[in-house]
Amino acid sequence: MSTVPSEPLLHLCSRKPSFHSHKPIPLRPFYLPTCSSNLNDASVIFHQPRRTLSPVHAVSLTDTPTLHPLQCPQTITNTFEIDRTQMAVGKIFVRLDHGKDLKDRELTVCCSLPGKWILHWGVTHVDDVGREWDQPPLDMIPPGSVPIKDCAIETPLKKSALSAEGDTLHEVRIDLKAKFGISAIHFVLKDEETGDWYKNKSRDFVVSLVDCIRADSDASIIEPKRGFDFWPGNLGQISKIFSKSKADENESSESRVPERESNQPDGFYEEVYVTKKVLISNYVTVSTKKCFESGAVKDILYVETDLPGDVVLHWGVCRDDPKRWEVPGSPYPPGTVPFKDTALRTQLWPRHDGKGSSAQITLEEEFSGFVFVLKQNKDTWFKYLGNDFYVSLTSPIKLLNSSYKEDLSEGVQIEKPSQENSFFAFTDTVAYEMRNLVSDNSSEKNQKKKSKKVQQSIFEEIERLAAEAYNIFRSSIPSFSKPTTAKPEATNVEPETTIVVPEASAESEALSLEPKIFSGTGTGHEILCQGFNWESNVSGRWYMKLKEIASELASIGFTVVWLPPPTESVSPEGYMPKDLYNLNSRYGNIDELKDLVKRFHEVGIKVLGDAVLNHRCAHYQNENGVWNIFGGCLDWDDRAVVSDDPHFQGRGNTSSGDSFHAAPNIDHSQEFVRKDLKEWLCWLRKEIGYDGWRLDFVRGFWGGYVKEYMEASEPYFSVGEYWDSLSYRNDETDYNQDAHRQRIVDWINATNGTSGAFDVTTKGILHAALEKCEYWRLSDEKGKPPGVIGWWPSRAVTFIENHDTGSTQGHWRFPSGKEMIGYAYILTHPGTPSIFYDHIFSRYKTEIASLISLRRRNGIHCRSTVQISKAERDVYAAIIDEKVAMKIGPGRFEPPSGSLKWSLAIEGKDYAIWEAS
Repeated sequence: MSTVPSEPLLHLCSRKPSFHSHKPIPLRPFYLPTCSSNLNDASVIFHQPRRTLSPVHAVSLTDTPTLHPLQCPQTITNTFEIDRTQMAVGKIFVRLDHGKDLKDRELTVCCSLPGKWILHWGVTHVDDVGREWDQPPLDMIPPGSVPIKDCAIETPLKKSALSAEGDTLHEVRIDLKAKFGISAIHFVLKDEETGDWYKNKSRDFVVSLVDCIRADSDASIIEPKRGFDFWPGNLGQISKIFSKSKADENESSESRVPERESNQPDGFYEEVYVTKKVLISNYVTVSTKKCFESGAVKDILYVETDLPGDVVLHWGVCRDDPKRWEVPGSPYPPGTVPFKDTALRTQLWPRHDGKGSSAQITLEEEFSGFVFVLKQNKDTWFKYLGNDFYVSLTSPIKLLNSSYKEDLSEGVQIEKPSQENSFFAFTDTVAYEMRNLVSDNSSEKNQKKKSKKVQQSIFEEIERLAAEAYNIFRSSIPSFSKPTTAKPEATNVEPETTIVVPEASAESEALSLEPKIFSGTGTGHEILCQGFNWESNVSGRWYMKLKEIASELASIGFTVVWLPPPTESVSPEGYMPKDLYNLNSRYGNIDELKDLVKRFHEVGIKVLGDAVLNHRCAHYQNENGVWNIFGGCLDWDDRAVVSDDPHFQGRGNTSSGDSFHAAPNIDHSQEFVRKDLKEWLCWLRKEIGYDGWRLDFVRGFWGGYVKEYMEASEPYFSVGEYWDSLSYRNDETDYNQDAHRQRIVDWINATNGTSGAFDVTTKGILHAALEKCEYWRLSDEKGKPPGVIGWWPSRAVTFIENHDTGSTQGHWRFPSGKEMIGYAYILTHPGTPSIFYDHIFSRYKTEIASLISLRRRNGIHCRSTVQISKAERDVYAAIIDEKVAMKIGPGRFEPPSGSLKWSLAIEGKDYAIWEAS
C-alpha cells in the first residue's frame, strides 16, 4: 500500500490506455450486515447511494488532456446522501394592526423557520356562549384556505416578500372586520413537514379583540386570557406571547401589550423564539479508480464529504466477507492511527475551497471492498441505514485477469467488456427479462396465444406485487415523525424523490378484458353520483325524494350513488355523529333508508354510505365537565379519545393524524374501538345493504386502520376524503403539485390500496388553469396528468364540486360558468368521476348526460391511457385510449389525421370531444 497527498496528482497514472465509450452503469441497491466495530448508530438518514461510471474517452499516448486522475477513464463514484437533524432557532411573530378602516384590524402571523406552516384557526363571536371555535365569515378567509367542517379553517403561510436572501419568512394576514362582531381569534400552528403542532401548554392560542365579552345578563363574564406560554411540541417552554398579566407589566420586557382605554385593542407586536428539528442534507462521496503503477494495478480512493467540523474516517478493507474488517499494510495517509487492530482512523483534511474535507488512499488490488463509518466532532457517528458504508473495489470492467494487465501496460485499445462480466450483470439481466415479459405479454401475437383469463391473472399479480413492493420500500425509510404505539413511523418523501405506484394493470383494461371486481375499487367503470348537498336535510324526507328519482339517475348512466351520513348527529347534516346505531336522521328514518337502498339496487345502482370514523360526539361529561363519555350501543369511556386533543381530555394514545377540534377525536389504536367499528360497518352492510363507503376526514387517522376496516367490511367500492391545502407561492398556485398528490398517494398506499381517494389535486389544478387561462398546468413535467390520476388512476376519484366546496357552503367553489369544462375533463379521463347533485339537476343536466353516455360508449375506465397532445396557454388536448380525442380551452385543436378517422361528438363552450371510427 502507498499514500499520496489529499489532492490527487495526474502522474499516478503513468500509462494512459484507450477505451471505447460506453454508457454509465447505474447502481443496484445492496444490503450488508454490520461490521465488528460495534459503533452506535447516529440519528441520521442515508438515501440509497448513487453510483456512476464516468464515460470512457478514446485517448492516445501522445495527445492526452490534463485530467484529475479520478475523473480519468474508469472512475466510479459512490455518493451517499446523509440527512441529519439539527436544532434550528427561529421566531414566531404575531402582529395586530389597524386595517384599512380604522374600526377593522389586521392580524399577521409569521414564522422564520423553514417548513410547511399551516395556521389552524377559528373565531369566537361576541354573542357566542359555550363554544370557542367557529369558522370565520367568507370575507375574512385568505386565499388557499381549507375548511375543517364548520368549526375551523386551515390557511397555509406563504413566503413573505420581506424575506432576506438566504432566509425564509412565512406569513399569513387575516383581515378582521369589525362588522362581523369577532371577539377573539383562536389558533394553533402546524408544520406539515413534521406533523408537529405548536400550541400553548396543550391549549390553543387566543388573540382577544375586546377586554370582555357579555353574552347576556345571565352569562358569566369571559375575561381575556393572559400569559400564553408557547410550547412547540415537546421542545419545552419558551416565552410568553400576546398579552401579559398585571404583575408582568412592571417588569422590563422587549414587547408589551399597550394599555387601552377602550375595549378595542390598539394593536401589539410580539416575537417569540422557537426551536425546531430541521433536516440538513450532506453527502459523502468515494471515487475509486484502477491505475497501473510499478507493474501492478492499484485502487485509488478519494473520499470527500461536506459535513461541517472535524470529520474522522474510521475505515478498513475486506476480501470476501464485508463483516470481516482488515487493516491494510502501511504506509497510511497522514493523520492515521490504528483502532484495536481491526480498523484505522484518518483525520479528513479541509478542502482547498473550504467546502468540506477529504482524503486519498491507495490500496493494493487484493481487496474486494472498502468499508467505513464517519465520526463528526468527536461525538456523532454516521452509518448507512444502521450498517457500515461499503464500496466495492471489484470493477464492472474486467480488470483482474492477466491479459488485461498486459494490455493496460502496453497501452493498447481494449474492447468493451461483455455485460456478463459486469458487477451488475444479474440485476441488469433481470430488468431485461422483465421488459421482455411485459413486451411479450403485450404483443399482438402473444395476446392471441394467451387466454383472457391468463392475461388478467398476470396483470392482477403485477399490480399486487407493485403495490406490495411500494409499501415495503416506503416503510423501510426512517423518519423523524413522533412515533405512536399504534402505527408505524410515518414517512416523509420529498417531491424530488417521489415514489409512485405503477399502474401495471392499465394494460389489462386496454386489452378489453371482462371487468373484474376488486374489493374497494369496483370494476373500474364506475360513474359516481353524489346524491345530496349541504341543505338536503332541511326537508326531513330526503330519502323519499331520492327514491323517486332513482330510475332517472340510472337512465343518465350512474352506476354508484353516495348517500349522506345516516346516523344520529349533533349537526343536522350528519357529520357530528353521536349514537352510531341510531339511524334516524334528518334525512329520514331507518326504514326509509332501507327502502331507498333497495330501490337503487333494483335499478342497478350501488350505494355508498358516508362513514364518519374520525370523531364522535359524546353523551355525557366527565368529572371535569368535559364531554368525552359516550352512550348508546357503543358506550365508550375517555380511553376512546386521543390524548393530544386539547379540548376533550382523552386518555387514549396520541393521534395518528390531524385533529378535528369540534368533537372528540377517536383513538383508533385501541383494539376495542376498532372491533366495535368493524362490527358496525359489517352491520350496515348487512342490515341496510350498503355496497361501500365514502370515508369522512381521513386525514385524522392512519390509513392502516382503514385497511383493517375495509378488509372486515369488504366493500365493493370505497373512497376517502383526504383534503388539505395545495402548494402556493405568493398567493399563486404552484405548477408542481407533486408534494400534494404524494400525500394522497401515501394515504391510499397506507390502506394497501383497499380504498381510493378524492383527487383534490386535480380539482385544484383545474381551478388554476380555468381561472387564468393557463391550460399548460394540465400536463406535469413528464407529460402526464398532474393530479392523482397521473400516478395512481385506479384509486383516484375525480370531482369538481361537492357539498363542502359548493352548495350553500361554497368553501372552494369551482370557477363559475366553467363547470362543463371541468366535467369534459374528468368524464373523458381515467379515474372514477364523481358528479355533484346540484349540477345534475340544473341547466347542465343534458350536457352531463351526453358526456356520461360517450364515456360508457367508448369504454373509458379508471385505468384508461392518456396521450396529451397539447398543453398550452389557451388549450389542453388529449387522446384517450385511441378512442376519444378532447380539447378544453378557447384555443384551437383538431385530432391528428391518420389511420383513425375522427368525428365531432360533443361540442360546448370552450370544449369539444371527438370519437374515432
